[in-house]
Amino acid sequence: MISYQPFYDTLVKKDMTIYQLIFKHGMSANTFQRMKEGKGITTETLDTLCYILNCEVEDILKHDKTK
Repeated sequence: MISYQPFYDTLVKKDMTIYQLIFKHGMSANTFQRMKEGKGITTETLDTLCYILNCEVEDILKHDKTK
């Protein structure tokens, strides 16, 4: 199962909010709803998040083998 917990940790480290990602960077609120529900996002969205947050993929998601 994919976990987005690293994303939330990265937001805190980068002093960024989901609100800023939506309204300052034009990201879709639906993206964050999908992430909250543990659903998939596109690689394009993943790339955009990495660019905005200046981070690596592993700072956004991880594969949790226990679930």
